[in-house]
Amino acid sequence: SGTDEHGLKIQQAAAAAGTSPAELCERVSGLFRQALSQAGVAYTDFTRTSEPRHQRAVRHFWGALRDGGVLYKGSYEGWYCTPEESFLPESQLAEGTDAQGHPCKVSLETGHEVHWTKEENYMFRLSAFRDPLQNWLRDNPRAIFPDPFYQCVLRWLDEDLPDLSVSRERNRLQWGIPVPSDPTQTIYVWVDALVNYLSVVGYPESHGAWWPAVHHVVGKDILKFHALYWPALLLAAGLEPPERILVHSHWTVRGQKMSKSLGNVVDPSVCVGKYGVDGFRYFLLRQGVPERDCDYYDEKVVKLVNSELADALGGLLNRSTAPSINPSNTYPCFSEPCFPKVLDSREARDTGRACAEDYKLVAAVASLPAQVDSYFEGFQIYKALECIAQCVRQTNGFFQRHRPWKLDRRDAAEQLWLDTILHVTLECLRVYGTLLQPVVPHMADKLLSRLAVGPGERRLSGLTFLARYDGKPCPFEGRQLGPDTGILFHRLGK
Repeated sequence: SGTDEHGLKIQQAAAAAGTSPAELCERVSGLFRQALSQAGVAYTDFTRTSEPRHQRAVRHFWGALRDGGVLYKGSYEGWYCTPEESFLPESQLAEGTDAQGHPCKVSLETGHEVHWTKEENYMFRLSAFRDPLQNWLRDNPRAIFPDPFYQCVLRWLDEDLPDLSVSRERNRLQWGIPVPSDPTQTIYVWVDALVNYLSVVGYPESHGAWWPAVHHVVGKDILKFHALYWPALLLAAGLEPPERILVHSHWTVRGQKMSKSLGNVVDPSVCVGKYGVDGFRYFLLRQGVPERDCDYYDEKVVKLVNSELADALGGLLNRSTAPSINPSNTYPCFSEPCFPKVLDSREARDTGRACAEDYKLVAAVASLPAQVDSYFEGFQIYKALECIAQCVRQTNGFFQRHRPWKLDRRDAAEQLWLDTILHVTLECLRVYGTLLQPVVPHMADKLLSRLAVGPGERRLSGLTFLARYDGKPCPFEGRQLGPDTGILFHRLGK
């Protein structure tokens, strides 16, 4: 992760704040780092495009483009949007009004004012890369995902593909990396920013250990830069495009686009304060569908998080570890005669105490780790969480159906069945806790610690469920449970 720090809008914002661009970037990049830390987001590297290692990589990349003969100097004019740092074609403009109420042209996508700009720049021969880009996408149909965005890029490649301005006049833009061997020009902010994907993996010397086996995660609003311009620049510099570009849509608020003028911008730090880090992360990942915009409003968060985390998951842990039902505070033993292995759930009648529904639960949870892994790898986290939530509901049904609190412990047969119900329930919870670690790290840690699952027993690889059902030993059986740390997730107020 990191911050893209050059460009005209940064230069203008610093001037308006009466500070230098470097000081502004130092402060703002600190705020981003703080936000990631507050949200429990880890990163291997936080790159800043103002760093010397990045600037060195950009100069080398520019040299590769120049040596490849894809740059030329030309006069460029068009409508420039400073907040978006890009020239926009007439098709992406609308009529609007400026701060003084005068008519002006604005960006159709963002509503930002644009200005007619004419200057001499270095140009990149984007038009020469139509065929290589089309070949790349046809050979790699999953290079851009989800599919609607892949189709969108293919359509762009069928349209006019004008050459790209890749520098700005230095007298207009000082806050950026100068063009090597031409101090009158500054490298265009987007070219500079995109190279961070290379500089962070050691370009130009040691990037080969990673490149091109990388996945970019980008918002749909910057798709053209990442899926058209960036692959073309890479090919021009003698490099392959990234393996995959994963694209996500936006959050709307009660059906409207977030905007400062409407005053409907959602502050993530406020949400973390209201719903907790885990509550907020769970909602965003459970409801966020990459291929379409999703709607956000507070009541929706409260309803979902209370239902699935506090009630369904938290309630299940609470009931299955309560002293009244598990006075020895252990991971109870599984009884094979109570829950014999059958090849088909219809065979379950008249054998043991388990019914057909119980066998359906066991089959569902047994297949869950592979299913969740596949959805995580496929950038469909919401589908993975949907599967987990469904299994949690089934486990609650299992617990409710057999009413372990009604069983008489003094009867040896009843005690065996009670222990088996608890063993199956705790095994289900252990699987859910393991699979939920990337989504709700604090809550998953609390759940697994309560079940006495050690740090080395929390990996997805080798995650086995209900080993005793398959006649294998279970390392947790008979183990003392971890300390009771109270409610797993506190219900949110309206």
